[in-house]
Amino acid sequence: MNLEGIKGVIFDLDGTLVESSLDFSSMRETIGCPQNEDILMFVDAIECEKAKSDAHNIILQHEIEDAQNAKWLNIGRAMVEKAQQHKLPMAIVTRNCREATAIKLANNDIPIDYVLTREDAPAKPDPTALLMVASTWQLQPEDCLYVGDFIYDQQAAENAGMQWLLV
Repeated sequence: MNLEGIKGVIFDLDGTLVESSLDFSSMRETIGCPQNEDILMFVDAIECEKAKSDAHNIILQHEIEDAQNAKWLNIGRAMVEKAQQHKLPMAIVTRNCREATAIKLANNDIPIDYVLTREDAPAKPDPTALLMVASTWQLQPEDCLYVGDFIYDQQAAENAGMQWLLV
């Protein structure tokens, strides 16, 4: 991870800092979401409030179960330690719910306090959460590095005008 010129590092959570065994195919099947559609966008578009609530609860249940077993990824720990050595501010922006995120952070003693979940801002690839972090740090987006493991992470960083690293 090249930190030359970087003034702040934002990490994705699942697949970047911690392992995740979320079975999105199973979740999509359970709630009737086509396999090629974004699951969060699909649920948000459900018009029936009860059906929408039920779908959210199914996703939440899967996330909480996954959170109990999530462990640090070696590469994730190494990247956080490198950012700490450079005394850079760090944040996490995740599509996870707040509750599952808190469990993952606590169970693994992840030393990052600034965390935005899908309850705090629109989910990636929307750049809002990344721009919120840069604004809070009073940094220009191009001075921040976003590190993630999925195409949405790359798209969010590009949409925000940030540098990005796909791991």
